[in-house]
Amino acid sequence: MTEQNDPLLAWRPEFPILATKTYLINNSLGAMPRAVYQNLQAYADSWAEHGVSAWGKIWWDLNLQVGNKIAPLMGAPADSVLIHQNASIANSILFSGMDFTNTQRNKVVITDMDFPSDVYVLRRWLPDHMQIEMIRTADGITIDVGELLDAIDERTRLVSISHVLFRSAMIMPAQAIVEKAQQVGAQVLLNGYHSVGIIPVDVSATKVDYYIGGVLKWLCGGPGGVFMYVRPDRLKDLEPKVTGWFAHQQPFAFDVENFAMREDAYRLMNGTPGVASLYAIQPGVDIINQVGLEAIRSKSIRQTELIIALADQYGYDVMSPRDSAQRAGTVTLRPPQAYGVSRELIARNITVDFRKGAGIRIAPHFYNSDDEVRSALENIADILETEAWKAHADQRDFVT
Repeated sequence: MTEQNDPLLAWRPEFPILATKTYLINNSLGAMPRAVYQNLQAYADSWAEHGVSAWGKIWWDLNLQVGNKIAPLMGAPADSVLIHQNASIANSILFSGMDFTNTQRNKVVITDMDFPSDVYVLRRWLPDHMQIEMIRTADGITIDVGELLDAIDERTRLVSISHVLFRSAMIMPAQAIVEKAQQVGAQVLLNGYHSVGIIPVDVSATKVDYYIGGVLKWLCGGPGGVFMYVRPDRLKDLEPKVTGWFAHQQPFAFDVENFAMREDAYRLMNGTPGVASLYAIQPGVDIINQVGLEAIRSKSIRQTELIIALADQYGYDVMSPRDSAQRAGTVTLRPPQAYGVSRELIARNITVDFRKGAGIRIAPHFYNSDDEVRSALENIADILETEAWKAHADQRDFVT
């Protein structure tokens, strides 16, 4: 496939920001689909027209309906994916329901390349007798898979890691990790924020126990949409302490004495969901389903290979795996003065981001053109040559 006959560029008009920016930050926040305007209008109309009756007519099962749109993108069965506000809440629900009482199985395996918020929540939920074994990166790009697999032993209760590392976009070998965990009686939780929507994911085939990700990035769904999958046979073993009336078998009984928890995925619900975000999530997910992950992955490989080839020409350090089979949708580069360079790129309407300890992350999606990728690299070279980065050397920005 070449730029000249790339059918995916036909989707560009569906994303308004592409008319004004070179948007290469899809690993942080995907571009908003135009249809979000209509969906949020539909939400407002349903509220205005039906009032409280909207719960019975539309809203009560909307969470599961949206989850069922995401499920095919991760190989999950119908009615097994729920939506929560953010990963910290989803992780808290899950960890609060897990049994950590076995003092002989008192280890959790993580890596130092996982997203910090996942680790923060995990540490707060673990009882004092639980121990964390952290596998550390040697190069800032990869995790030694052999070392990770060796750490998963008969003492391991849980392996909680990212499917794709957020700094470098290394794809962790989910199948091998799950198989090793199963051999020793451990369970696996994968964070899929940087995987679902840009690489093939099949939770049923890998038999992973738990999978938590979000629509924020590659699914173009915006904030407020974290999806949580629990392997159906694991549901009965979870007794979440973080819960609410949506998880009750008879929520409208309003029984304050007895709490009978549901048997299905709604067992992991809590209180009233953010209905507006359930509307906003859907257009991006619908588009990704229409475009297809095979086409998205193929183009992503081509464009990330282009970024690496251009970086090599300019002599910039590449802080992502070079093997496309081990790399997801982002290439992290470390040119000289990377922070200042990233600020000047943004000033030039080329939206990227910078991560301390990594570098500039460039993340094209299916709607980006090869010319936009080339422009980003050409501008980095110009910024360094003209020393335009100096205008930003003392600035700090917590997001980008």
